[in-house]
Amino acid sequence: MKKFLALFGLLLLAACSTVPAGHVGIKVYLLGGEKGVDHEELGVGRYWIGLNEELYLFPTFMQNYEWKGEESISFQTVEGMTAKADIGISYQIDPAKVSTISQTYRRGIDEITDTFLRDMVRDALVKAVSTKSIEYAYGAGKAELIKVVEDDVRKQVAEVGIVVNKIYWIGEIQVPEEVRQSINAKNAATQKAQQRQNEVAQAKAEADKKIEEARGQAESILRVAEAQAKANKLVASSLTPELVQYFGLEKWDGKLPTYTGSTLPMITLK
Repeated sequence: MKKFLALFGLLLLAACSTVPAGHVGIKVYLLGGEKGVDHEELGVGRYWIGLNEELYLFPTFMQNYEWKGEESISFQTVEGMTAKADIGISYQIDPAKVSTISQTYRRGIDEITDTFLRDMVRDALVKAVSTKSIEYAYGAGKAELIKVVEDDVRKQVAEVGIVVNKIYWIGEIQVPEEVRQSINAKNAATQKAQQRQNEVAQAKAEADKKIEEARGQAESILRVAEAQAKANKLVASSLTPELVQYFGLEKWDGKLPTYTGSTLPMITLK
């Protein structure tokens, strides 16, 4: 009897499942008229899960998943060019809407991510790229495209209770090698042309700077000359013969100049 009770206790323990911290459990009933529909939301703890029941765990902390390698997402550009990309997603489940998520998808979190979210990302990407060139998707438009995809998917799952934090590219978009080389060569030529334009603009700016410096120096010299001419004119207009003779006497040291010859210069003193 004791052995039977012990065995029964082990079976009961084995039939119990745990809802760990950071998770919300959904116990779904697999039999009856409400098969797969009738469910019970469970908090953290241990619970008896019967043979006709199944427990789904929904983590409420941030989730991150990457579709890469064999899971890479393919798409076609406006030229009909097929490309592939590794894409990642980070999202979080609203704890208050776990029941809504369970009723909407009837799946666990892994299946929701691998199937429903991946399909949403793929469809949004296909739609966004369908009117764009391969060159745009591979280069300048890469950031804009993933932003469009992110906004699209975020709107689709917001009401259900999945909060998309970010959708992002992982590495480069995978295109045929000849296409990649052609795009890279064109980008290199564009960059080189831009560099030359920058060099020309810089040289012109330096030349303009020197011209302006020379013009400034010329204007400065001209203004000094004009000021000096005005000063000279003022001095000249104020001079009289008597004032000139006065300045001459003021500078005279009292000695007569030495001349050769018999005639001495006459100095009139007034």
